[in-house]
Amino acid sequence: MNAPEKFPAPATVATASGHSHPHESARAQVAGRATYVDDIVEVKGTLHAAPILSDVAHGKLLGVDTAEALKMPGVRGVVLAADIPGDPLLATFAHDEPIFAIDKVEHIGQVVGLVVADTVMQARRAARKVRLRIEPLPAITDVREALAAQSFVLPPVTVRRGEPEQAIASARHRLAGSLEVGGQEHFYLEGQVAYALPQEQDQWHIRSSTQHPGEVQHWVAHALGLESQAVTVECRRMGGGFGGKETQAGHLAVWAALAARKTGKAVKLRLDRDDDFMVTGKRHPFAYDYQVGFDAAGLITGLKLMLAANCGFSADLSGPVADRAVFHVDNAYFLGDVEIVSYRCKTNTQSHTAFRGFGGPQGMIVTEAMLGEIARHLGLDPLDVRKRNFYGIAERNTTHYEMQVEDNILAPLVGQLEQDCGYRARRAEIARWNAQSPVIRRGIAITPVKFGISFTATFFNQAGALVHCYTDGSVQVNHGGTEMGQGLHTKVCQIVADELGIPFGRVRITATDTSKVPNASATAASSGTDLNGRAAQFAARQVRERLARFVADKQKCQPGQVIFAGGQVSAPGAVITWEQLLDDAYKSRVQLWSDGFYKTPKIHYDKHTLTGRPFYYFSYGAACTEVAIDTLTGESRVLKVDILHDVGTSINPAIDIGQIEGGFIQGMGWLTTEQLVWNAKGLLSTHAPSTYKIPAIGDVPEHFHIKLWPEANPEDNVGGSKAVGEPPFMLAISVWEALRDAVAAATGKARVRLDAPATAENVLKALKG
Repeated sequence: MNAPEKFPAPATVATASGHSHPHESARAQVAGRATYVDDIVEVKGTLHAAPILSDVAHGKLLGVDTAEALKMPGVRGVVLAADIPGDPLLATFAHDEPIFAIDKVEHIGQVVGLVVADTVMQARRAARKVRLRIEPLPAITDVREALAAQSFVLPPVTVRRGEPEQAIASARHRLAGSLEVGGQEHFYLEGQVAYALPQEQDQWHIRSSTQHPGEVQHWVAHALGLESQAVTVECRRMGGGFGGKETQAGHLAVWAALAARKTGKAVKLRLDRDDDFMVTGKRHPFAYDYQVGFDAAGLITGLKLMLAANCGFSADLSGPVADRAVFHVDNAYFLGDVEIVSYRCKTNTQSHTAFRGFGGPQGMIVTEAMLGEIARHLGLDPLDVRKRNFYGIAERNTTHYEMQVEDNILAPLVGQLEQDCGYRARRAEIARWNAQSPVIRRGIAITPVKFGISFTATFFNQAGALVHCYTDGSVQVNHGGTEMGQGLHTKVCQIVADELGIPFGRVRITATDTSKVPNASATAASSGTDLNGRAAQFAARQVRERLARFVADKQKCQPGQVIFAGGQVSAPGAVITWEQLLDDAYKSRVQLWSDGFYKTPKIHYDKHTLTGRPFYYFSYGAACTEVAIDTLTGESRVLKVDILHDVGTSINPAIDIGQIEGGFIQGMGWLTTEQLVWNAKGLLSTHAPSTYKIPAIGDVPEHFHIKLWPEANPEDNVGGSKAVGEPPFMLAISVWEALRDAVAAATGKARVRLDAPATAENVLKALKG
């Protein structure tokens, strides 16, 4: 039973939302009692699998010698492409990625097959004994090389408005430049893992650490040659995801299921950290070329921009990632005459995938780089140049993809942050410091964020949920979203508690399960609460409305006069506890459960022209970051961070602030320390914590201040809230811009070529200019 499109305001008093309730699993996690896939008690006879990996970046696969591996202790078998009963290609959108390598390999770390053994270590040791016969072929490992070779996983896309060539030619000032921005490893605390359990009558139960159980279900069924109803996928929680478990988790589940089918036993597959690095995709590295024209005040009058995404060896989610990069090139700024050309380049590396921001960061950073260059070229404050280019009203409020910016709070939000953090005084003080300090130079920058919220593929913007009310007053909720530590389940419980007017503690969430809510979208695009919270709210609302009618019939009043609040239900002349009402309603045969369904309104999008209204609304924010660099070593440190971020009316302020903190620090890592290096042979050299450095506690500045913008979402979103998962990530562009500001102060040059990440080596290169 689906909820109608519009609902009356609930006759409840909100007591759960807006408060910083602890994460619903926090106590269990701290006590070590929260169950992840690898913690599940294994059924008798469970086997373990380990991947056989290619050690060649590109070549013909001539043979697989498993003889030595099969002699190893505990080994039960080997699974190869010939053992796949269904389609040998994964059920991806592009249908271009083999489950196991068939007749060629396309990157070092590509999975050729599995070894299955009694224990994890037996399987891993045996997998290293498999000998692959590969005839090497030329490999492309660099995005510029792929561009030159016209090597693409998908066709290029162009978005154009006006006459940028003419606008640039007639501009008073012009600049041209290039930029390289690296990728990023997800580095989730819980690695990729799946547990496949054969059931009776060729049915399957898959326990998967996944952001998209529905896709895992589809992929496993496709590989096994079964219908989707034969496969159930369950996920109680993940130990981090960040986009890396949106599609990539499907590979593990398919591999484990194929091994389980061949052996007839339950099979668990958990990648160790090194293999996880070598097998799975990363954030897409990007290369850029630009030409920009602007006036004496720094206002952009024309722009031609080339974006080249390094997609790896298959398409995966590269199409929508590259599209979102195109959508977010503008960030907070109006672009009148503009041409953006997006190339989706094929290289012989891991197939890159979703990562927090989903192309948005790669789109925004190049425009922020241009504005910094423009400001230094003109001798102006970069913040003033940014403000001059902000979206405005009337003719300056339409994006390059033809969506009107209706909820623009950029100017007041940035202005408030500028005032609160003392930007002008600090900039003057930094200038005085730099004039007297020969070695340590400081820099400061304020950068804004305008991030679109919704899946750009419109059909994904839907969700379902179930709410079950029991006669003892407790409530159980299930929905299609997944929990990866971001607090989605907690917020959904708060929303349901408020809808029913009961204490937060009476509501409990259950594991995401494809047999309960089918066809659910991925928990991604920052839309988890928007979609699933609304669906759960609608389900709870239907139960409440039934109960209101039941009470109204007994009390001879209108349903709207029945109030649900504080665990009690009141009507004219009567007050009853929530528990008593449920018991009475049950005995009167009133339905005490319901489903709810929600689809995001207003959105539409033409994927061929990249025009329309792909986003329901925008989330806004701004960060001011101050940094210092050592001009002798290239080392840098973030000294101060001030953030003002727009989350609408916060459902859970502690969770939202935690997401802002975590997103910012993760973005800081992308732009400073997290460097992915592939050598000339295509080997990922940085494949362990010893060589790949995520930010540590010591990298977090003592001065790290966060405030929430006080206004509600003007769109009719759940609780007046806004999404918070991804937008804060891009606030960290302020770190990179502050580093460029410090380099400019040290060199005295207007042009600063600082590729990202700004490692000590790259900072030194920039200083030497």
